[in-house]
Amino acid sequence: MAPRVEVWLGTLSVMVLKTLDTMGPLHGYGIARRIEQTSGHRLAVHYGTLYPGLLQLEQDGFVSSEWGVSDNGRRARYYAITRAGKKRLAKQTAQWQQTTDILERFLRPHSEEVS
Repeated sequence: MAPRVEVWLGTLSVMVLKTLDTMGPLHGYGIARRIEQTSGHRLAVHYGTLYPGLLQLEQDGFVSSEWGVSDNGRRARYYAITRAGKKRLAKQTAQWQQTTDILERFLRPHSEEVS
């Protein structure tokens, strides 16, 4: 199994928004586990990174939250993507796709022609 790496700076918000868009409302633990699962368990999501990120997304209006009860009967804060969050996700997705396309050009072997 490959070693787990930290989430890259600037990628957490898009992963959280995509997770909430795909899965619906989740509590922080569920978001972290889903991101790790989706990455093939190659990413490690630390709560010291996740919760400040969720707070920032909420303050920016991209997620909303409310208290609920988790599957194990404990009180948990559930997060959901907002309409503004869906727009932000679309914008960030396009930006990341463009960034990875550019980076791919630099990592391509020299023998391949760059157009």
